[in-house]
Amino acid sequence: MTTATPDVSDDALAAGIAALALALPPGARAKLDAYLALLAKWNKTYNLTAIREPARMVTHHLLDALAVLPHLPQHERLRVLDVGAGGGVPGLPLAIARPQWRVVLADANHKKATFLAQAGIELALPNVTAVATRVEDYAPDAPFDVVISRAFADLRTFAESSARHVADDGVLVAMKGVHPHEELADLPADITVIATHALAVPGLDAARHLIVMQRRGTRA
Repeated sequence: MTTATPDVSDDALAAGIAALALALPPGARAKLDAYLALLAKWNKTYNLTAIREPARMVTHHLLDALAVLPHLPQHERLRVLDVGAGGGVPGLPLAIARPQWRVVLADANHKKATFLAQAGIELALPNVTAVATRVEDYAPDAPFDVVISRAFADLRTFAESSARHVADDGVLVAMKGVHPHEELADLPADITVIATHALAVPGLDAARHLIVMQRRGTRA
């Protein structure tokens, strides 16, 4: 497993996890550090993220993803699909934080999917699967409890492309910046918003919102 050198970014990660009051399994913080080191290494060639400073990677990637955890279903075992996973956020941090969950990382870009698959191997995450596919073309063997995305598309496009992958009692979850009033007004008629959360991400001075949706006629 790739290792990172402890520095101020590691301190920021520890402080952020404490501020979020998250209970992580043994070794999770080391794997989160290792994930950032791997992301920085591959980013030099594959341009996975525009953020290159380690401290900003902690806040904008790791803590941004981990802040979502308290608002996801609190079942011991979940099937999670990260749509447009890109450099692995939020899917890889969630998989590290909850190793009992099954996390599928989907991205249409083959280079990004290659990175995601390699990250799963190097970080020793047997609960992670990477697939190189458009979500519209994806044919999983079972639906998901949570289908989540960050910076993938507007809410309508996300719902129209991804809702069919959600289990009857599952949820669509969109990570957004400022509150997406116009996007919410444009949601398809068969999609209903069941919760909107304003997130406080430690060390991140920017608006963050979580939009939780379901298909009408289903239950959480």
